[in-house]
Amino acid sequence: MASVGKSLGASRWVLISQASIDAFANLTNDHYFLHVDKARAALTPFGGTIAHGFMTLSLIATMAYDVCPTINGESTILNYGFDKVRFITPVPSGARVRANFTLSDAKLVGPGRTQLIYKVTVEIEGQDRLALVANWIQLIVT
Repeated sequence: MASVGKSLGASRWVLISQASIDAFANLTNDHYFLHVDKARAALTPFGGTIAHGFMTLSLIATMAYDVCPTINGESTILNYGFDKVRFITPVPSGARVRANFTLSDAKLVGPGRTQLIYKVTVEIEGQDRLALVANWIQLIVT
């Protein structure tokens, strides 16, 4: 595939609001104070609430719609998993994030099945350090 090794670009910015953090906490039943208790989280080195790392990771799928190409003849794209996920910098409530995608590998893995691996970095607007890095594996079924 001609795109292997090339940057596909960056997604749009996504706001990480406290309402979305609270909704994620309710959905996953993860109500750790750093995510949902503004007063207590304000006393930590973070100075306020932060998004769950898994929330930031889960947003990769929606941010991919902005930049990852569709495959001719695809019938289904399956999330096959992640390798080497690292949560580098916490994402504070009210911040905006975006994902950068590079297609690092594409190979046929069976009849009508192609595996794609994207190197994904998620940046926080206005910060030098990344929020996370990961290798995202997709399985395309045609």
